[in-house]
Amino acid sequence: MCGIVAYVGPRQAAELILEGLRRLEYRGYDSAGIAVRSETDGGTLHVVRCEGKLVRLEEAVRRAPPPGTLGIGHTRWATHGRPSERNAHPHQVGRVAVVHNGIIENHLEVRRQLEAQGRVFRSETDTEIAAHLIDSALAEGATLVEAVRRAIRRIEGSYALAILDAHAPGRLVVAKNASPLVLGLGDGETFAASDIPAILPYTNRIIAMEEGELAELTAGGLRLEDAAGRPVDRAPRTIHWSPLQAERGGYKHFMLKEIHEQPRAVEDTLRGRILADRSDVFLEGAELDDDALRAVRRVVLVACGTSYHAALTAQRWMEAVAHVPAVAELASEFRGRDPLVDEHDLVVAVSQSGETIDTLAAARLAREKGARILAVANVLDSAIPRAAHHTLYTHAGPEIGVASTKCFVAQLAALLLLALRLGGRRGTLPEPAFAGIVEALLRIPSRMRETLERCAHAPAVGRRFAAAGNWLYLGRGPSFPIALEGALKLKEISYLHAEGYAAGEMKHGPIALIDRNVPVVAIAPHDEHFEKMVGNIHEVRARDGRVVAVTDRQDPDLAPLCDETFVVGETIGPLSPFLTVLPLQLLAYHIADLKGTDVDQPRNLAKTVTVE
Repeated sequence: MCGIVAYVGPRQAAELILEGLRRLEYRGYDSAGIAVRSETDGGTLHVVRCEGKLVRLEEAVRRAPPPGTLGIGHTRWATHGRPSERNAHPHQVGRVAVVHNGIIENHLEVRRQLEAQGRVFRSETDTEIAAHLIDSALAEGATLVEAVRRAIRRIEGSYALAILDAHAPGRLVVAKNASPLVLGLGDGETFAASDIPAILPYTNRIIAMEEGELAELTAGGLRLEDAAGRPVDRAPRTIHWSPLQAERGGYKHFMLKEIHEQPRAVEDTLRGRILADRSDVFLEGAELDDDALRAVRRVVLVACGTSYHAALTAQRWMEAVAHVPAVAELASEFRGRDPLVDEHDLVVAVSQSGETIDTLAAARLAREKGARILAVANVLDSAIPRAAHHTLYTHAGPEIGVASTKCFVAQLAALLLLALRLGGRRGTLPEPAFAGIVEALLRIPSRMRETLERCAHAPAVGRRFAAAGNWLYLGRGPSFPIALEGALKLKEISYLHAEGYAAGEMKHGPIALIDRNVPVVAIAPHDEHFEKMVGNIHEVRARDGRVVAVTDRQDPDLAPLCDETFVVGETIGPLSPFLTVLPLQLLAYHIADLKGTDVDQPRNLAKTVTVE
């Protein structure tokens, strides 16, 4: 959560930083601010902060543009101290301005020590202690790099820091531990940011900082040090995302654009990973050899939110396709106990951002216990891949909407490749079955496009049911995780109460909720569970419930029971989640749009959850 942008170079910093912060709005925030060092009035730090949306900061900056070509900016998501201008970043103490993402766990202890030394705090945040520590070291004669190094030795917890010193023209310092920070090398200018899209319009030469590292940035380049202060020589990576990928492309919201980008996300994730003759699949980039795959006795998938629903789907694939025992766990619960994992387990940590703090902690815990860790992530060089032995990247491109869509289906594609590779290498998946699944998987993008075209009536369905305040989503087998995901999407962006249930559990409680005011979304493709799903729908209708069905063909037995029906493209049963999730995303989107909620940045949510 939160976003940092820092710049040093020939351009006016304020507008560039504001533009970078706009590109980080998807991370979620409740206040924002910038600090610019002026070259014209003796190195004064001009700090502008405000509570609320970034447009308020933009208006304040336009009224009195801070001059200077060196600056830092921040969007804050409150963790310590309520959202307010006083608690917004940057925090200035003396000659220092600081922005920070993360949580300083020992902030109360350090704050008491600093107050005992006579230092006065103006905010409720944990961040302000970093500003005081750095200012104190500078007052003792330390250089800015030395002062930051001293400060981070006192800090426990997670941080990404960017620091300006009024007495240090043409340079700034950044530091990182367990909170994302990337550096960008331009032509006579240097950047730092929480995520690549913030700086991609200016450079595609990116360096991802590692844990404990510190960097001094100047217009001519940067100097990177490790946690011990030793120089680090790391070549930049070239990122091939276009800045245009992060724009709406004519859609009303990023989320709607990203829903329609899902076929491409699956294609890109599969590209180069399936042999032309369909005889084999590869986990390109994962470097997971055949001996390691054959040694796997169990697959443990850990994830949060939407990624957890992808993990639940993959659990079924690991067992049905690879014939390997598998379990999917919420990362926050996995890390909260003493899990029984060992060197025979493959622990798959699934995270769109690659920075989800609970998933990162779960992966680290499993690694400490000897398990082999495979990360599935969409962001290059993010924290979870760096904590893993192996990484299988999805190739969904930047996902700006906070409610994940295209990263979800890209995760499904990557996880199915893993199941196929496991089954193939372990000899548990016969060749004809392997070839059949691969062939069906390659057809999925075209089936997804077909499904999106068939869902043109989604706005009308949304209008019909928009007044309903409570929803129930039902599914069986591979459709159960999709019921959970559909309910989550509606909750996230429309702020309506929705619950996903295994349909067989309906009679064990949820059936008491059903009446005409609680729409039931029934996910009923024609697989081995279809007849039982029709039975569940009969039970709903008997209680005057209204039904929205998601199925894969017109059916004379089903149609009379349903108020509305979405008919998705056909595929083999295990792959139905790629298709059945699409109308649920569209339904949630159109209801939220009708309600006028902030679809791309729902309240209280953030794209990258880097705090507990």
